[in-house]
Amino acid sequence: MTTVIQITGNVQHPITLDPSIWIFDDRRIDLDTFFSDDYVERDELEEYKKAMGKNWSREIMEGTTFPPTLATEELFEDSKEITGTYGIYLHHFLKNTKPNENATTIIFETSEEDQHEFPLTMLNELILKYSIKGKPLREDGPVHMLLKDGSNVDTPLKNIRAVKII
Repeated sequence: MTTVIQITGNVQHPITLDPSIWIFDDRRIDLDTFFSDDYVERDELEEYKKAMGKNWSREIMEGTTFPPTLATEELFEDSKEITGTYGIYLHHFLKNTKPNENATTIIFETSEEDQHEFPLTMLNELILKYSIKGKPLREDGPVHMLLKDGSNVDTPLKNIRAVKII
């Protein structure tokens, strides 16, 4: 099984994706909560500002020393990141390929030699799932394709080997 995916076709810059490193990507989506009613889309800049404000307040109240509880909190957050079920929007990567103006279709090619087509206008609706409970998708991966509306969450597109833009 291959662990990388190529995006090729009617693009200015073909790229190769390695889903094994996405666990560290700040753009990841926690799929354990994404398809529930509790999920709220993140504003990364706003989250950064809140985190900086919280850190500033903590340093004013406690000083700049790092008490043991802070290290424990960070360890817990790190372990949560590694054991979660995550995905990432495909559009983050397609921005880098720069599809040509006449591009209209996204084709997912699978190891079964199937092709699944979606209009390029659906780009913001496509999520690549790359881990389940902290484990990479080895047997039927390296990614599964999910729709943002959750309509295929129980039957995702699996065994994706390449993405082609036409």
